[in-house]
Amino acid sequence: MYMLCLNFCALSKNDIFRQKQTQKAKMVAAMKKTAAEVVNVTFEDQQKINKLARNTSRITELKEEIGVKKKQLQNLGDACKDIMLADDDCLTIPYQIGDVFISHSQEETQEMLEEAKKNLQEEIDPLEARVESIQGALADLKVQFYAKFRNNINLEADDS
Repeated sequence: MYMLCLNFCALSKNDIFRQKQTQKAKMVAAMKKTAAEVVNVTFEDQQKINKLARNTSRITELKEEIGVKKKQLQNLGDACKDIMLADDDCLTIPYQIGDVFISHSQEETQEMLEEAKKNLQEEIDPLEARVESIQGALADLKVQFYAKFRNNINLEADDS
């Protein structure tokens, strides 16, 4: 019985030794794999990373500006609808120009609001075109980075 216990203990020591050897081999393989995945970042890569950051920041600013202008456009549209719903044709409506309110007829105010909406839309359209062009440039940069760095780089924006 005593002999059986010694054999069992000896096997356990051998198993432990094999497990440690296996773990070491796995660690060495992982280190070699990591070393093979290391990609040097060149000066050109750093310039592209900086360009990506600037463009991402610019897109955020443009989208905020577009949002503000679209809100203004919505407000102008609401004002046009409110004026259309007004029944009294002889009603004068105050229209703000800068810091001053000027009273105009319902028809004149309607025309001024339509002109303001047209001008605002003309400001929004180039901003949206600019966002699209920057997004295209960002997509090209991302393709280049993912091709070179594979999954060693995260280029997706955090939503937090």
